[in-house]
Amino acid sequence: MNLLVAQAQQIEAPEIHYGAIAPLLIVLGAACISVLLEALLPKHQRWAVQLVLTLLTLVGAVGSLILYATSERPEQGVATLAGAIAVDSPSLFLWATLLVLGFGSVLLIADRSVEPGGAFVAQAAIRPGTVQDRAQATKTGMQTEVFPLTLFALGGMMTFVAANDLLTMFIALEVLSLPLYLLCGLARRRRLLSQEAAVKYFLLGAFASAFFLYGVALLYGYAGSVKLSAIATAAGGTDRSDTLLFAGFGLLVVGLLFKAAVGPFHAWTPDVYQGAPTPVTAFMAACTKVAAFGGILRVLTVAFENTQWEWRGVLYGVAVVSMVIGAILGLTQTDVKRMIAYSSVAHAGFLLIGSIALTPEGGAPGVSATMFYLLAYGFTTIAAFGIVSLVRNSDGEATHLSQWAGLAKRSPIVAATFTFLLLALAGIPLTSGFIGKFVVFSAAIEAGLTPLVVIALVASAVAAFFYLRVIVLMYFSDPAPDGPTVTVPGAFTTIAITLGAVVTLVLGLWPTFVLDWAGTGSFLS
Repeated sequence: MNLLVAQAQQIEAPEIHYGAIAPLLIVLGAACISVLLEALLPKHQRWAVQLVLTLLTLVGAVGSLILYATSERPEQGVATLAGAIAVDSPSLFLWATLLVLGFGSVLLIADRSVEPGGAFVAQAAIRPGTVQDRAQATKTGMQTEVFPLTLFALGGMMTFVAANDLLTMFIALEVLSLPLYLLCGLARRRRLLSQEAAVKYFLLGAFASAFFLYGVALLYGYAGSVKLSAIATAAGGTDRSDTLLFAGFGLLVVGLLFKAAVGPFHAWTPDVYQGAPTPVTAFMAACTKVAAFGGILRVLTVAFENTQWEWRGVLYGVAVVSMVIGAILGLTQTDVKRMIAYSSVAHAGFLLIGSIALTPEGGAPGVSATMFYLLAYGFTTIAAFGIVSLVRNSDGEATHLSQWAGLAKRSPIVAATFTFLLLALAGIPLTSGFIGKFVVFSAAIEAGLTPLVVIALVASAVAAFFYLRVIVLMYFSDPAPDGPTVTVPGAFTTIAITLGAVVTLVLGLWPTFVLDWAGTGSFLS
């Protein structure tokens, strides 16, 4: 008994750096408050209160992040919560990226003018196609559970990119994934398609989580720890069999690549992008990509940099497969949302190039380039899906490409904005997409990946065709007499689209500030 007391007295509570993790605490704390408000507030008050709380949360989190980054931040970063969370320069950049992209996504989610009552169904338990289902499609009330779900997903993403050990990373992966599974199945229109997308995402996500967790178990058996730094130390020199190391690495990376929608682990992407409510698709396409590649960058540079010669060739091949799948299958798509989904698979291949751009001397020139690419791609994607939500017919969104014929004659401003965003996704100069690809490819050449860059350039040229096909369809085809109309966007959707388009232009013309910030500091090891 005395021995137990003595041991308990020796155990010290972990030091918590509240200033460093304040943005994360604000988001997760507001998510919990949002759940309580959902349960306690009268229904007619929920939308306004939840929206104000969510937007103030994001603004407050950005404010606390700026305050920490400009005042008390140690140059090398800080590990807190018993080393589970690493708040370093890349973490701060990725947190800021997630928060600003989350702000734009919440504006799309909250809009109730494009789709009367919002894009989310009132009672998801009602069977699609029934009288009750058709009746609630005409209601103007919005299901406000989407706000706490969005905050929880965003908090999980922020934890994921800052996780300093694999167990924390797995928990964060589930926290960000489970709300997304629910959000995907809540579309007001095309309910069966939405629910099918949610089930597919959930089942495939469960498989990916199992791969991830099994990889964690094998790496723990190899290193005796789940901390990234301990795995790096063990990989640098140990008499243990490398079978556990590389088997664990392979399984771990499968889980990460699934969440990043990297081919051939992309099977969920087209169906989920098409079936989910378009604001949720925008949120997933932008923020989940940032979280997934933030985790990939940290794992590869902190835990496995010493063994890059063993795994680099494998991820080299995965990047090629992802680019080829995204570029070629994107050509065959007739649905705008599925086309953007395959575009995201191709972009995931480009991002993976930056993630594996590690030099023999231990440098990681691709880290800052990849983070810039994530920010640029996120804003462009949110604005693009905002445009998609405006083109509608009596059944809801008109996403078939044939319905976009002659759109420039119906709404020149919408067509011009969408054209600019498509050109950015194609990587045309004077857009953020061009700068993003340029810095990623430059980093890859510096790291000796020139053949991979040549393949990426060919894939970019092929992918540009299906972007240009939409532009030609909008400007050089006659609109059908009974074709879709372009809904006048509400204030929230207008702000989200304008913000995305302006940032896409600004980062294409003056990218220096963001590039300098992304290149400041390195991952805490």
